[in-house]
Amino acid sequence: MKNLNFVLVLFLFSGTLIAQTPKFSNDFLNIGVGARGMALGSAVSSLSADVTSGYWNPSLLPMGTAKFQVAGQHAQWYAGIGNYDFIAFGKKLDSEGRSFGSISLIRMGIDNIPNTLRLRAQDGSIDYNRISSFSVADYALLISYGRKVKFSEDGLRGFNLGASAKVIHRSFGSFANSIGFGFDASMSFLSGNWRVCIMGRDITTTFNAFKFSFSDEEKSTLQITGNEIPASSIEITLPKIIAGLSYQIELGRSVGMTPSFDIEFSGNGTSTQLISSGNFGIDPRIGVEIDIRKKVFFRVGANNFQYIPSLIEPNKREITIQPSGGLGLKFKRISLDYALTNIGNVGAGLYSHYISLMLDF
Repeated sequence: MKNLNFVLVLFLFSGTLIAQTPKFSNDFLNIGVGARGMALGSAVSSLSADVTSGYWNPSLLPMGTAKFQVAGQHAQWYAGIGNYDFIAFGKKLDSEGRSFGSISLIRMGIDNIPNTLRLRAQDGSIDYNRISSFSVADYALLISYGRKVKFSEDGLRGFNLGASAKVIHRSFGSFANSIGFGFDASMSFLSGNWRVCIMGRDITTTFNAFKFSFSDEEKSTLQITGNEIPASSIEITLPKIIAGLSYQIELGRSVGMTPSFDIEFSGNGTSTQLISSGNFGIDPRIGVEIDIRKKVFFRVGANNFQYIPSLIEPNKREITIQPSGGLGLKFKRISLDYALTNIGNVGAGLYSHYISLMLDF
């Protein structure tokens, strides 16, 4: 019965989101990609200079040195309950290296969920052989392009533009699926060791069309248990603006440090955000990366700053953060990164591990 309740709550939750508000639509696309970005608390919109920029900031795609690049990531969420994977391919599109294109695929899923909607046979008896399993998974395909628009001869100062088109598919086993489309756009300004960027997510508003499909037997189970049957509908994702700033500092001949700061502005804010007014919300993110000879990297970051009611004093609120940290190694054309994050800072055991690998050709 617990499994049945879990399945029913799952569908009702998704249906409620669709019917009431677009606030958390396609939320899996807010997680981030690459262990470096996750270790830095997602404060990398001005730092990314590789194929992961197709997600973080496509205008910085041309800033990498590789002619062709491949990256992959695997992460376990909530102590292994969910899996989050990413793979990307990118290539310079001209001999001067002024433009770079990439294709990225993201998957966030929970697999092997028991489906007990058909647990009872037609005669009313319980038949455990009728239990099957399904997956709830979100997919996104990003096609990205970045170009150097105007740069100084020494390559230290300039202006970049970039954009990403994305196709989104969400699947709830055989019960429901959706297809959606959206666009991101960005620009970056570089001057010496400074980088400043502006990233617009879902600038045209991203639309997802949901279609639900239940057998007569499954509909009957939902009705008997007092649950509504979800109806096909449209879900939208509202635009967000992310501003980023970073600065490279040389601490010595072989040691460098790069602090970074991102701030996200959204029109679908919540009352728990650090800065909010009505539907308007602001989310800050900070990160610091220390490198040794550009081969060994130590990273820390923090994001998801929230005001939540105090468990000790209900009339007061306290600030919580999502801390993160990680390591990186670069050997010739291979980069290996690891990150550890605490989901929402809500207790022991809810840690997520990220491992990513990048190859330059």
